[in-house]
Amino acid sequence: MEPILEELTEAESLRLIEQAEIGRIGFSGRYGPVVLPVNYKIVDGAVVFRTAVGSPLGEDLRTGIADAEYKVAFEIDEIDSASRTGWSVMIQGAAHHVDDEQEQAALRVVGIEPWAGGEREHFVRIKPTVVSGRRIRRG
Repeated sequence: MEPILEELTEAESLRLIEQAEIGRIGFSGRYGPVVLPVNYKIVDGAVVFRTAVGSPLGEDLRTGIADAEYKVAFEIDEIDSASRTGWSVMIQGAAHHVDDEQEQAALRVVGIEPWAGGEREHFVRIKPTVVSGRRIRRG
């Protein structure tokens, strides 16, 4: 069977990432390009994850300018290497620190539990401006 590469609609891309748990955030850090895995949830159409207060990830995503946006990419995929099939979704948008205590309390009940453990009490929200996806299947 020949591989078929298909573009996914935004709706299909969002449906797929709501079922996944791990993604990779890509951004320009203080020492150059960085890509890090994080576990996340989709909350009100945005990607939300937790990190440690003062962590390199949290600090690198701060501009130091009030209400400034830090552009990031967030990639999620599922791959079956045996069948050489899978899908990949990329979200591009701005990362926002959730500093409001009421918002933080609301996000705590969503159940975003960091796999890495430890104190990860800082929430970051990525509001998508572009959502694109692709799937490789056998036809």
